[in-house]
Amino acid sequence: MEFFEEARRTYAAANAGTLYWMLQRPALGNGFLNTKQNSLTLQDYGLDDGARGPAYTYGWIQGRGLEALVTHADFFTRELPPLAGKLDTAGRHLYEAIASMQKQSGHAYFCYDQSMNAVYADASGVVHAQEKPELIYSYSDAFVAKGLVAAASRYALPDLGDHLAYFDRVVASIEAQHFQIDERRPLSTDSIANQPDDFGPRMILLGAAGMLKRLGHAAHLGYADRFIAHILDQHFNAQSGLLRNVPGGDACNPGHGIEFVGFAMDHLGDDADPGLVASLERILLSSFEKGFVGPGIALTVSVETGEPQSSYCPWWSLPEAIRSAALVHRRTGSAQSLALWKTAHAAFFRHYWRGTPPIAYQTMTMDGPVDFVPATPDLDPAYHTGLSLLAAIRVADQFTPAKLV
Repeated sequence: MEFFEEARRTYAAANAGTLYWMLQRPALGNGFLNTKQNSLTLQDYGLDDGARGPAYTYGWIQGRGLEALVTHADFFTRELPPLAGKLDTAGRHLYEAIASMQKQSGHAYFCYDQSMNAVYADASGVVHAQEKPELIYSYSDAFVAKGLVAAASRYALPDLGDHLAYFDRVVASIEAQHFQIDERRPLSTDSIANQPDDFGPRMILLGAAGMLKRLGHAAHLGYADRFIAHILDQHFNAQSGLLRNVPGGDACNPGHGIEFVGFAMDHLGDDADPGLVASLERILLSSFEKGFVGPGIALTVSVETGEPQSSYCPWWSLPEAIRSAALVHRRTGSAQSLALWKTAHAAFFRHYWRGTPPIAYQTMTMDGPVDFVPATPDLDPAYHTGLSLLAAIRVADQFTPAKLV
């Protein structure tokens, strides 16, 4: 009981602090969220920082931010109403900016320049105009679709049906092989033909299933069980308990495996097949056991040897481990899942969480924090950190005395 109560207090306070920090920062461009701060130096990125700076807006980060704002607003409506009001005001403004951005072409893009033209930077850092093929979708579409659905549902907005249809098109694009993983090259059928068969797209879209269910959109959930079955069939290695990034490959991103477990558990009902739940718990335990090298979870490990293949430990995989362990523990009650939860909790708040300001170091190695940006320079704390901790809060509430009476 003591751990659940402490964890709940810690997570709610961390999320509130992060959200207040985000809200007080000056907006980017047309009202977009601004989390462009170096997590080591605590200096805001400037125009001299190129693609890290305020001249560039990352579409997928804004979509994630919108989902985070409105989801946290729902929670804080009961916990801290003044904060919820501020989040809703910001959420409505951000919705308008993102909806307008997406309507221009029917898509969202990884990066936009100061004039809100879609661009990408190649391997040498040269910026190019992005191609805009109608039938190709990307992670940016996935995150923006999720954010638009979340906001339109909370605010009962008239375009909700269009946003749900957009989400459905993103799902369909994965199974039709019209989904491009790497957005730092031209969007094209040639790029898709040469990309690896990574489970990332299905995993990320699975992350919408729990949200859709809570928002009453069960009619759009048909894909979720298919995605879970596909990932387990094509990527699960029974010997190691890990998910291969690509079928037959040796590389495993343990953080993505852990994230998959959390999204699957958030979707599955209490009547889920016990064998499936056991498989998901095994993936969680194996991914953490082999990936957790201290201070965090290695970016990549070998499926065959279990050895880490990267010295980088990004921040986001520890909150994802907290979420997944909490959701698994709620279902199984196992000592292993609870121990994992406690370990991930301690590691994140001991090594990554700065407290003042309420953000995390983006990347650590065995030697401490390093200036390595995992995906985008925007800190993205209310999504990867905040929504993971919020899921754990919901679980902790079920173990408190008031819930057990």
